[in-house]
Amino acid sequence: MLLAAEHLSKNYGMKQLLQDVTLYLSEKDRVGILGVNGTGKSTLLKILAGLSVPDAGSVTVKNTLQVVYLPQNPVMNDDFTVLAQVFEGASVPTDAKQYEGKAMLTRLGITDFEAKIGTLSGGQRKRVALASALMRPADILILDEPTNHLDSEMVCWLEQYLAKLSGGLIMVTHDRYFLERVVNRIAELSRGKLYSYEANYSKYLMLKAERSEMENASERKRQSLLRKESAWILRGARARGTKSRERIARYETLQNANAPIADENVQIASLSSRLGRKIIELVGVTKQFDGRVIIRDFSYLVARNDRIGIVGKNGMGKSTLLNLIAGRLLPDTGLIDAGSTVKIGYFMQECRALNDSERVYDFISNIANEIKTNDGTFTASQMLERFLFTAEMQYTPIGRLSGGERRRLYLLSILMEAPNVLLLDEPTNDLDIETLTILEDYITTFPGAVLAVSHDRYFLDKIATTIFEVTQDGTVLPTTGNYADYAARKEVEAPAEKQKGSEKTAPKSENAPRTRKLKFSYKEQQEFETIDDDIAALEAKIDACTQDIAASASDYVRLQATMAEKEQLAAQLENKTERWVYLNELAEKIEAGQ
Repeated sequence: MLLAAEHLSKNYGMKQLLQDVTLYLSEKDRVGILGVNGTGKSTLLKILAGLSVPDAGSVTVKNTLQVVYLPQNPVMNDDFTVLAQVFEGASVPTDAKQYEGKAMLTRLGITDFEAKIGTLSGGQRKRVALASALMRPADILILDEPTNHLDSEMVCWLEQYLAKLSGGLIMVTHDRYFLERVVNRIAELSRGKLYSYEANYSKYLMLKAERSEMENASERKRQSLLRKESAWILRGARARGTKSRERIARYETLQNANAPIADENVQIASLSSRLGRKIIELVGVTKQFDGRVIIRDFSYLVARNDRIGIVGKNGMGKSTLLNLIAGRLLPDTGLIDAGSTVKIGYFMQECRALNDSERVYDFISNIANEIKTNDGTFTASQMLERFLFTAEMQYTPIGRLSGGERRRLYLLSILMEAPNVLLLDEPTNDLDIETLTILEDYITTFPGAVLAVSHDRYFLDKIATTIFEVTQDGTVLPTTGNYADYAARKEVEAPAEKQKGSEKTAPKSENAPRTRKLKFSYKEQQEFETIDDDIAALEAKIDACTQDIAASASDYVRLQATMAEKEQLAAQLENKTERWVYLNELAEKIEAGQ
């Protein structure tokens, strides 16, 4: 056992964040902590790292073990160089260690090792802090939102790096693909309680749904018994003998039992201003800084229903493109023409400056006291409640909110202005998964155009129908489809580009063997023709199991057997899905004549 946290409780003002929380960490454990913003995830990490003291309970770590902690908002010395900050507090690094540190920083997009910390952006500072944490010898690694400010390539590298760790890992992250590939345990923090699942993200979703089904089935059974016992009580049972008293006691037990409390979710109502036929047109747009072309000769006509995901390495110009569209920057050459009815809502990577002393309610009501949505008319207070700001929280100073709660408040402030074009710059940073899921659903029904810069692959797979890749030379390359479609094409193109390069440098031999034309084998062809039906059949069987689980909550033997069957079917479905991806990629290559 590396760490034992037992019976932890912690209050923040009048709010109880942790209530009798217990968590154990063993070697090779990879724990992902989930929960709605403001539930105490970061507080729990600080307690586990020994930087905060619980009101009750204890955290036990062997004296010989090294605990390394990456906070959500690292505090650094602005006068330090990047390299000095990475090794801050450590013994003088050897040449080999310095080389390793520089290599890691380069992986994370930091190449000026002598730059002062005070000159770096917020994203760069977080990446330097991440490098510093990873460079330290650690038996227990505690990371708070480690994927924030990382591009997709960096996230993939971090996945591989963490997979090789020999100690234990505890982290808070909203990146669902990252959770899927890195963790083997999910701990969900809800209403002060911690619920543990031996699972990665996809299995956690299944187990959580099953837990909810069982709780709901038990509650339905309790309510049914309560109705029967209530009717018996009303018939004058209080005047009867000993057995009657026992039955009355059973009735009172049923009556006093608590129903399962469902987690609250953000409710985003559809609201927007009228949008005319003309949206935004970019014609030959070029922008450069310090002689470097960031956006090169880009033309595009934004359509009403566009759902565009913008990707590229850090520093390539993704945010610059959004700033140009928003009118915050002017192009050096070219034209950006927006329609007269266009009302842009710009959710920036760095939240607008918020007055820490201003009350939450005052901040929102100053934007609008009342708004009309498809669900009806809501006051500022009602909209705040839909965004999980209770009546008490509405009269709390903004300075007392958590980072995630501030981010959620900022999102609400954008939507309260009823935009009809949404520009989102890293919207997934610091938002909890529940809010992200609802935001994704909101975007799919939003009656205007959406352009989003994001490193979150899951988010882009859900919302994007077009991907813009901003390349190193400033070219913006559009690709039809979501992120998975874009990544598959990149994977196919990479060997072709390599081959092109080798063809340019290597002389062709007259006796070189001919490349065999790519094609399906007989078995692959048969599998390709039937795999969609196979997947549909498995999904139908899983749905049937889910219904059976709900119906047999009181039959433990049957319930266990059905849950085991569902787990087997889910594993089969995962294998079939992987084969589907492989076969379809192969089909694309064959169609391309490779």
